[in-house]
Amino acid sequence: MEQIELGQVTITRVREYYGPVEMTPDTFFPESPKTVWDDGSTWLTPHFLDSETNIVNSAIQTWLLRSEGMTILVDTGVGNHKERPYAPVWSHLETDFLANLARAGVEPEDVDVVINTHLHVDHVGWNTYLDGRRWVPTFPNATYLMPKDDFDFWNPENGHKPLLGRGNQNVFEDSVAPVHEAGRTLLWEHSHRINADLRLDAAPGHTPGSSVLTLASGSDRAVFVGDLLHSPVQFLEPDANSCFCEDPAGARATRRKVLGWAADNNALVIPAHLGGHGAAEVVREGGKFAIKGWAPFTPYAEQG
Repeated sequence: MEQIELGQVTITRVREYYGPVEMTPDTFFPESPKTVWDDGSTWLTPHFLDSETNIVNSAIQTWLLRSEGMTILVDTGVGNHKERPYAPVWSHLETDFLANLARAGVEPEDVDVVINTHLHVDHVGWNTYLDGRRWVPTFPNATYLMPKDDFDFWNPENGHKPLLGRGNQNVFEDSVAPVHEAGRTLLWEHSHRINADLRLDAAPGHTPGSSVLTLASGSDRAVFVGDLLHSPVQFLEPDANSCFCEDPAGARATRRKVLGWAADNNALVIPAHLGGHGAAEVVREGGKFAIKGWAPFTPYAEQG
């Protein structure tokens, strides 16, 4: 099952990649206690951790939303043919993402809105494709919603020195700037209402412009949190950042705030990179959170 309905919104999971990301838990989540990985070995494997190699498994996927007649993509993964000298795991990919999107019933021309929750390498790649020797917008009729704070932060002309170092090298030039130059971007600040069911809000910490997308339709609630979480371990240990968070204190505060809202409102939490069932409902447990139940998406590991 790759599709669910929440209120009047249909959500489809579209896969680009699932598998190891060449990092052990202590590298990827240096602030997480080792015991949580040891204690979680029975439920973290195989979907989130390879027990034999001790390497984290992760998904690169796009959330396809159909809402009020609109076709909306949340994050666009890594993309094909991209030169990523400091992120070799994502360099020169040849994936079937567009074919997977077509199997979900969507051609590039059908997309009305593209949401980049932030502008890291693995969230903007399919913004563009290589047409001859030029990078051009993949979704020619879409408005690309990008957080202005991230647009300014990752623009190399502004001279910022990110924690990620050169890990995002070439990303702005090949996956952000061509869309902006084509007049397809809307750079938003603070919050942005897409329609009656969907609203974007700033959620800084992971990056200066990181954002979350809140779905409220009928009695159903969900929040698409981007990289607020990379692993379900962070439900249990909300103060444990990934190694990629630009503002560690801000990321911890934002994560706790969003997870608290989700727990209090019975909202499905939908991160960008979870394999397995892809999303979960959480409840408060002392000063932390626990997983109440998983979404019904079929785990990639069971799809073959």
